[in-house]
Amino acid sequence: MRTITLEEHFSTPAFRAGPGRKREEHAEKTGGRLAKVFAQLAEVDAGRVAEMDAAGIDMQVLSLTSPGTEQSDAAEALALSREANDFLAAVVKKYPKRFAGLAVLPTAVPDKAAAELEQRMRDGFVGAVIHGHNRGRYFDDKFFWPILERAQALNAPIYLHPTMPPQAVIAACYAGGSIAPAVTDALAGSGWGWHIETAVHILRLILGGVFDAFPKLQFVIGHLGETLPFMIQRFDHALSPGVTKLKQPVSFYLRNNVHYTISGFNFPAAFLDLLLEVGVDRIMFSADYPYQSMTDARAFLAQLPVSAADRERIAHGNAEKLFKL
Repeated sequence: MRTITLEEHFSTPAFRAGPGRKREEHAEKTGGRLAKVFAQLAEVDAGRVAEMDAAGIDMQVLSLTSPGTEQSDAAEALALSREANDFLAAVVKKYPKRFAGLAVLPTAVPDKAAAELEQRMRDGFVGAVIHGHNRGRYFDDKFFWPILERAQALNAPIYLHPTMPPQAVIAACYAGGSIAPAVTDALAGSGWGWHIETAVHILRLILGGVFDAFPKLQFVIGHLGETLPFMIQRFDHALSPGVTKLKQPVSFYLRNNVHYTISGFNFPAAFLDLLLEVGVDRIMFSADYPYQSMTDARAFLAQLPVSAADRERIAHGNAEKLFKL
């Protein structure tokens, strides 16, 4: 069975010197597992291929690691995007059967981001990655719609990766009182906040009319849906078309314009909820490497309570169809 993972990350020299510098310096001071992760992010060559072979992973669809370019100013975002995409193009060229690429975009300058996406799609990239809000602005804002319009025209799926909430949200919801700083960091990040942040972003896209304007546009989110599947029926009750003035119920867009990956959430109950709410054709495999284990992801795939045919869809078939792999 072919296996394709879709939320797999890398870093570049310019990224490590720029947006990734503070995180990498923290990892160097901390050592241990975190330091290993940052070393693995930088290694996209024979060493990673060997790890994939050992874990039973045939292809990784690579994207620049968080926080991407979305928290950079326009000039830095432009330079980082070009450097990262050139770097990734060289990796894919060297290992075309093992890696595919999602383009990172200078979203602070939407016209240039749209042009970058078009160029990279012509060069063989399979979609784009956006790391959440752009300095507190979300992509339901029509400022960003040139990117979304071009993505639809190019049939380019967009992977919406989590990012930290805006600082004002962190201060209001995740800090202060009896919450220790270390707990704030974990709660606002991978413990809760950035999953909710991504869920809110998808809801803003829906409620802002993005998918009515661009009905063929496809987004991908990870972590078994970033809590959204659990709430689908509630959305339809509280956010009916009579309230939203959308063409369809919220559930329609979650089942027709959004795809979902596992990305390290190797949790059977959460998987079953996603499966029941959106169906197998919207679910794709991923490991979230190097933050999570490829070996654990592959073992979880093997034990999913689905038919052999559905396991094939999740493992590779749905990704092949969406990303034309």
